Amino acid sequence: MATRLENIVIATSDQAELARFYSELLGWQLIESPEEIDVRAPESQGWLLDLVFEPVTEPKTGKNRLHLDLASSSAEDQAAIIQRAKDLGAWSVDIGQGDVPWEVMADPHGNEFCVLEPRDIYRDTGALAAIVVDAADPHTLAGFWTEAAGWPVGKDYGDAVGLAPPNGKGPWLEFVPNTTPKTGQNRLHLDIRPIPGETKAANVTRLTALGAHPIDIGQGDVPWEVMADPENNEFCVLNRA
Repeated sequence: MATRLENIVIATSDQAELARFYSELLGWQLIESPEEIDVRAPESQGWLLDLVFEPVTEPKTGKNRLHLDLASSSAEDQAAIIQRAKDLGAWSVDIGQGDVPWEVMADPHGNEFCVLEPRDIYRDTGALAAIVVDAADPHTLAGFWTEAAGWPVGKDYGDAVGLAPPNGKGPWLEFVPNTTPKTGQNRLHLDIRPIPGETKAANVTRLTALGAHPIDIGQGDVPWEVMADPENNEFCVLNRA
């Protein structure tokens, strides 16, 4: 492992508004600075990641290829989370999921998320159960992200793969089958950071050998490297801390 997963980044036309939504929905701390707006889990939940909100002017088009799954502890808790989300401006959506035990919703800016029924595998994750990534080839893409994020395979579902958080706390990183072609830039992406003793440049080279490639999305002169994984999902390699 030469890099670790650092942030979940959500692009939005109104950072403050969407950050407040997730802060209130999840019960997490809202942290504002001149550089960015973050939402951070309580230390007791063991999360190693922040939700980071960055500005974008382009409107959302189509279903996101990455989304968040929220955990619940009981049927009553699931219903309460769904109602709280609606009270905060979210709504239920139909993306062709059919009759499923989870609720598919959209946040106030149209980003899909799911409120799951209670599942034993997520009992220690805290408010967020999983970061879910659509993949044409879930096993191959999970293999790349095992190397990029430093998370081991924790569950192979046959058609889907779950990477487990290294410390046993916080969300899973899951890859589920979806053959719909990617169109446009993802609204959600992941940031990774080199571990101590490693450099950004060395890891860009390493990740390129694993099937990623640097890309230009108009970022200009920035201290991080913007890349795309083997299925063209954008991610950023940050400077080492």
